[in-house]
Amino acid sequence: MIDIDSLDFGKGGGLIPAIIQDADDFQVLMLGYMNKEALKKTLEEERVTFFSRSKQRLWTKGETSGNHLDVVDIQQDCDDDTLLLLAHPKGPTCHTGEQSCFHQKDFKPAKDLNFLSDLEELIISRKKEMPKNSYTTSLFNDGIDKIAQKVGEEAVETIIEAKNKDHNLVDEVSDLTYHLLVLLVEKGVPLQRIVQNLEERHGKK
Repeated sequence: MIDIDSLDFGKGGGLIPAIIQDADDFQVLMLGYMNKEALKKTLEEERVTFFSRSKQRLWTKGETSGNHLDVVDIQQDCDDDTLLLLAHPKGPTCHTGEQSCFHQKDFKPAKDLNFLSDLEELIISRKKEMPKNSYTTSLFNDGIDKIAQKVGEEAVETIIEAKNKDHNLVDEVSDLTYHLLVLLVEKGVPLQRIVQNLEERHGKK
């Protein structure tokens, strides 16, 4: 993940701050400090271990509560004196029982839009492998006319639900988005091209 020898532990008297972030929604969970031994243990066990400044020893998060932080990825900053760890929390991170130590204000998790890319990859694999008893396979077998027809149907149903005070709007938009992705895959247009087009239209460079 990282090269321990490239880190500047000297700047902080042998310790460097380590920011822990939820790997799923990117919520900041806590801040701790690591020395080389704590970092080595973290890398070896793939579970966050700090150096406790109050106890003056290595301290694995959750060693008494069981609320461990399982490491997904570690990055160092541009000055090589701070770490950012993505982790999967096993239970509340804060000793108060809150999910995050920064819980004074309500946190609204970032929606993981990367799922759309994952769904696109799944649809691409369906087109390549064409597994039996798959709805996506049946769409590709029926061809572009059927796929386009389904997009039109889902668009109409989305409009109807929007006029019906949003009763099933989320479901209908989800169906529409899925069929749009199938259409893009059938036409060989990557989702990234749509994103780039939108960025260009709205002046994002």
